[in-house]
Amino acid sequence: MVDAISEHDEGRRLVAVKNVTIAEEFFQGHFPGAPLMPGVLMLESLSQVAAMLLLQREDAPPTFRVYLRGVNDAKFRRQVVPGDRLRLEISLGRRRSRLARAQATAFVGDQIVAEAELLLGLEPDRTDIDPRAVVHPLAQIGEGTSIGPHASIGPSVRIGRNCRIGASAVIDGWTEIGDDTEIYPFGSIGLAPQDLKYQGEPTRLVIGRRNIFREFVTINRGTRGGGGVTTIGDRNVFMAYVHVAHDCRVGDNTIFGPHATLGGHVSVESYANISAGSAVHQFCRVGQHGFIGGYSVITKDALPYARTVGSRPARIFGANTIGLERRGMSADVIGKLKRTFRYLLQSKLNTTKALQQIQKDKTLACDEVQHLLEFIRSSTRGVILRRASRRAEVLLDE
Repeated sequence: MVDAISEHDEGRRLVAVKNVTIAEEFFQGHFPGAPLMPGVLMLESLSQVAAMLLLQREDAPPTFRVYLRGVNDAKFRRQVVPGDRLRLEISLGRRRSRLARAQATAFVGDQIVAEAELLLGLEPDRTDIDPRAVVHPLAQIGEGTSIGPHASIGPSVRIGRNCRIGASAVIDGWTEIGDDTEIYPFGSIGLAPQDLKYQGEPTRLVIGRRNIFREFVTINRGTRGGGGVTTIGDRNVFMAYVHVAHDCRVGDNTIFGPHATLGGHVSVESYANISAGSAVHQFCRVGQHGFIGGYSVITKDALPYARTVGSRPARIFGANTIGLERRGMSADVIGKLKRTFRYLLQSKLNTTKALQQIQKDKTLACDEVQHLLEFIRSSTRGVILRRASRRAEVLLDE
């Protein structure tokens, strides 16, 4: 919210400039047809200048943050519109050890447009940012987060608490990262999508809590045509060199082996496991608790609860029994899923009739079987239902 500093009297007064342009993001949602700068953003601009002045004092602790604690006697005397050049003047008043007052005034030309008294607080900054890291001052870094040397954090990035950002990692764009997430060295998170239709519009990447991104992982944010956001849930593991393209949706508790790759618009449901070197074609889905074997190529939807392996073409090897047992699924449910896959893979019925028979068989009734049926019915690209040969099953088991 500040473009330049024009005057600085250390510890006493600071004057900054803000050029208000029609390209500002907030104009898209405020007063369409008659754009005005909201008063709350005027206060935010003045508060940022006050924070700069407070932290530039010789006696300011080097590891403290400034918080806005209150606003007194705020007055807005004139509308601010695109094309105005704001002059933001801050004068520090009384100050205690961790509390200060500042008189804030905004001008357009010689006319006062807003003024207020700001109550500012100084609090210890419990982040650990290596001095060689490049962290934009507008980036939001949560308490307890550490950032390694030569890491680069962009202005629109929000990182939660107790995260670890490794050396030379790059986080950019409109990116949100949840608490307790680890990004290892050379990760590339939130950069522009690799889509020729992308024209620089502000799309997003939203990452949940307790994720692990190992070395050289690349995660792209969304595109306007795909909904504008790439999302990743909680507690996922992305091993070295994994790539997640634009507009993907990844659930919770998934595991991606080294070099696994998702094309654009892919959906991966929770508890799926995509092994090393495998690639999922754009717009495909991987169902929950599904297992994709190493170096597979997935060009249709891969069924939930199943083992899918291969590339010419990928084939289904029945229920993902070992994975389901490891996730604590009951023997009764696993047995129902096995019998369901026999209908789909071993009967002489086509897919439509097999689904009808499964639905009629009351001994198979459970939430997991119902999810499998709905997954197949909702597919737009088709599902992988080619059964593996007996010899291939034996080789895989070995």
